[in-house]
Amino acid sequence: MNRKLDPQNLIDDSGCENNRVFWPRIKAIDIDTIQPPPVVIPEGTIIPIINRYFYIVTEAIDLTNGATLAANLFTDDNGDPVTEFTLFKPNGYVNLYINAVMQEGGAYEVAPDSLTLNPFNTTIFTGTPIIIESLGFQQM
Repeated sequence: MNRKLDPQNLIDDSGCENNRVFWPRIKAIDIDTIQPPPVVIPEGTIIPIINRYFYIVTEAIDLTNGATLAANLFTDDNGDPVTEFTLFKPNGYVNLYINAVMQEGGAYEVAPDSLTLNPFNTTIFTGTPIIIESLGFQQM
């Protein structure tokens, strides 16, 4: 069967039921001809710095109107009391966990001296752990 090939659209015009797209042949090349990308070695080393702050709720917190918890309610990884949270701006971020569940970024704000929880129709009950995790990145 002799087929006519329209070079403009590469479609077989031998009939509607047989319309097929013909792709040009792909030529294999030797792998040695492909050059790998250059290796980029960054200057210095990026070191993560992590600070965690812990608080076990001692009295139920009604969040209907929001709430602010002072930094001095929290302890650090060593169990020592803190007076302020270390925040790494702009080279870092903060996560908040309430009862081991990470909270949405828009649900709270952390300042050096306090944690502010936005209004929400719920209560954080006595004995609930609240953990602030502050991560920063420093170039050495």
